[in-house]
Amino acid sequence: MAPELAQHPKKFVFVNRYFDPDQSASSQMLSDLARGLAARARLVHVVCSRQLYDDSRAGLPPHEVRSGVTIHRVATTRFGRAGLIGRAADYASFYVSAGLTLLRLLRAGDVVIAKTDPPLISILAAGVARVKGTVLINWQQDVYPEVASHLQANPLPRWLDSQLRKLRDWSLRRAKMNVLISNRMLGYFQQRGIPRPQLCVIDNWADAEAIAPKPAGSSVLRARLGLADRFVVSYSGNLGRAHEFNTFLAAADAMRSESSIAFLIIGGGAKMESLRREVAKRGLENFLFLPYQRRDDLEDSLAAADVHLVSLLPALQGLIMPSKVFGILAAGRPLLYIGDSHCDIARVIAETGCGVSVAVDAVKDLVAAIRWLKSEPNVCADMGARAREIFLRRYTMQNAIERWISVLDCGPHANMLQTHADVPT
Repeated sequence: MAPELAQHPKKFVFVNRYFDPDQSASSQMLSDLARGLAARARLVHVVCSRQLYDDSRAGLPPHEVRSGVTIHRVATTRFGRAGLIGRAADYASFYVSAGLTLLRLLRAGDVVIAKTDPPLISILAAGVARVKGTVLINWQQDVYPEVASHLQANPLPRWLDSQLRKLRDWSLRRAKMNVLISNRMLGYFQQRGIPRPQLCVIDNWADAEAIAPKPAGSSVLRARLGLADRFVVSYSGNLGRAHEFNTFLAAADAMRSESSIAFLIIGGGAKMESLRREVAKRGLENFLFLPYQRRDDLEDSLAAADVHLVSLLPALQGLIMPSKVFGILAAGRPLLYIGDSHCDIARVIAETGCGVSVAVDAVKDLVAAIRWLKSEPNVCADMGARAREIFLRRYTMQNAIERWISVLDCGPHANMLQTHADVPT
């Protein structure tokens, strides 16, 4: 072993804008994994911002140790998510501050794991890893700039977008491994020319101990909201630009006179206010809105529903995977999925019978599914049991951490010195 590798224990350094105590989905996944690795005697560091996802002015401390994880919170601008220019400034300042911190922190033989917030951070991480002689692993939660382009939220000219995709692909080829969160995403990157040995799928997860099946009748939230005698269809989590709500809004409109059915919407996101305005405009009284619930209350809030909605715009299949799916499966509730019938979620539903899939704009199909599940409580319960079964088999946090350990610990220096493609021009 080279002298410089023997002078210090190997560090695993994650890079992502948000971390504990932030409650966004990406932060929760990283926080779970970092704590799990630290509990298994790995030396874990996280480079993140001092912001919270929903509070750009949060004054989190620059340095902290939580559950054995050393946190380096770097200074950035604090414009927040409301405006495109301000968000770009927050991204740019994080790139600079995080890059400087990584250069100071990393030593030869360390492992840097780059997530995808902010977008394209893998390019920065690949450059730093090359300079410092460290192993690079990319953790692709979503695929940029493609997502922005599909959402028509990409302000970049085509030539620059094309160059960024090439640079992103270069950063993936530079990596020892690229961890993806769906099979469709794996297929996409294979089409982009990323070698198959440098791609693996580790699904996102939920905590089997923190979220267990709970009878709807014992949900404190359900009782508090006066929903005990109604069939509750819930959407829980982020309702962002990648998600679709017109289908379930139209279904709720079609069932407005069926007072025994309620739509419980919990969370936030870029489209949440639009949904609120549409509900008010149509005069729908079968909707209830709540903000994000504390993570400690997630089991109870998921149990408040009889079935849960998940949606994704078809154009984004393979580019994004809604993480809310795993909490729903853990809670033992059926999935009502609105989206592409060939995506990973629809495939799990078809294989296991843990819910129902409908296409975007298939309002009649969704109405029929809701009425059917309401009228057949035994079918609903059976789907929920299958949801929990597939969760325990595939999507527990324990399973994911063990798979991550196999990636992080398997031949840590074997690929570091191999020849990689040059930076694309």
